[in-house]
Amino acid sequence: MSQRKPWEIIIRPIITEKSNRLMEDYNKYTFEVALDASKPEIKYAIERLFGVKVKKVNTMIVKPKKKRVWNKFRQYGKTKKWKKAIVTLEKGHKIDILEFAQK
Repeated sequence: MSQRKPWEIIIRPIITEKSNRLMEDYNKYTFEVALDASKPEIKYAIERLFGVKVKKVNTMIVKPKKKRVWNKFRQYGKTKKWKKAIVTLEKGHKIDILEFAQK
C-alpha cells in the first residue's frame, strides 16, 4: 500500500445527473482521483475517508477535449486528462456526497 494520504488520492466527487442515478439505483459513487492512483489505493482511500466498505472499483482515464481559445490567432487548446473512479459500496453503506463536496 502506498504512503499517500487518502485526500491526496481522492480529488473531488463528480455530481451529475448520471452519477446521481447511479447513487440512488446501484449504490455507486463517482470521484475524480489522482491520475496515478491504483484501484487498491482508491479502495483504501474511500474506506478511510468515509468509513464505508467498498465492494468494487472501476476506473477510466478521461481523454482531453479540444477547446477553442478565442485570441487573435483563433488557436485550439485542450482540457486536462484526468482519471474517474466509480466505486460500488456494500449493501447498507452510504456516503453523504454533498457534505463532502462542500468541504
